[in-house]
Amino acid sequence: MARYLVTGAAGGMGTAICRALTDAGHEVFGLDRTRPAAEPPWHLLAADLTDSASLQAALRLVGESGPLDGVIHAAGLYDLNSLLEIDEEAFVRIFNVNLFGVYRVNKLAVPLLAPGARCVIITSELAPLDPLPFTGLYAVTKTALEAYAYSLRMEMQLLGRPVSVVRPGAVNTGMLPSSLRALERFCTGTGLYPVHAERFRRIVQRVEARSVTPDKLAQKVLRVLRAKRPRFVYNLNRNPLLRLLSALPRRLQLWIIRRILS
Repeated sequence: MARYLVTGAAGGMGTAICRALTDAGHEVFGLDRTRPAAEPPWHLLAADLTDSASLQAALRLVGESGPLDGVIHAAGLYDLNSLLEIDEEAFVRIFNVNLFGVYRVNKLAVPLLAPGARCVIITSELAPLDPLPFTGLYAVTKTALEAYAYSLRMEMQLLGRPVSVVRPGAVNTGMLPSSLRALERFCTGTGLYPVHAERFRRIVQRVEARSVTPDKLAQKVLRVLRAKRPRFVYNLNRNPLLRLLSALPRRLQLWIIRRILS
């Protein structure tokens, strides 16, 4: 039996990962700010990724049970907004969760890691692509997170501990409805892009309709944890049109976006 730490454990992705690990016979410690209505069959600890003191207290409890065989980062925020109109608090918060929260947890978890322990970070299909309008902030945080993850892989290989990222496309979790609500708020509140936002909303709804279940993501994470020599990148449900657009010259990308959204 291995022991794993999962962030965002009360969310759709995190819950599916915790369940898959528990069903496989492992002991799981989940971190989240909120608690589900029913107590899960794994250890769920209250912790805020933006609060170092909260994380220290949670990791202290985890450490009392023994070493960890892996850390899986499933927590994250997804926002759709304009870089020119989003308020500063929301701008800073998405970095604080999506990037700095991963850094905080890893730094605190290092003393608890067993030899050969693994780190798996959920990024996004957008991470390696050129950013799109109104998803720019989310894409920037995930691109920065992936650069952090690769740098971390460089360092942790020296300790015999591999780091991998999973790049999912649309996953049918609680994040999808919340992202659509954020998009609704943007569409009704934007003063700069009312026409563009409405057209962008229709595109997002078509893309996110092609989502996969959180269980598929969980199985991908299990594959990473079981791999003898884990790769750095694992993809899941990536959108071919997004990849094609990003492969085009940037001048052409800009022209296409203007044509579609104007």
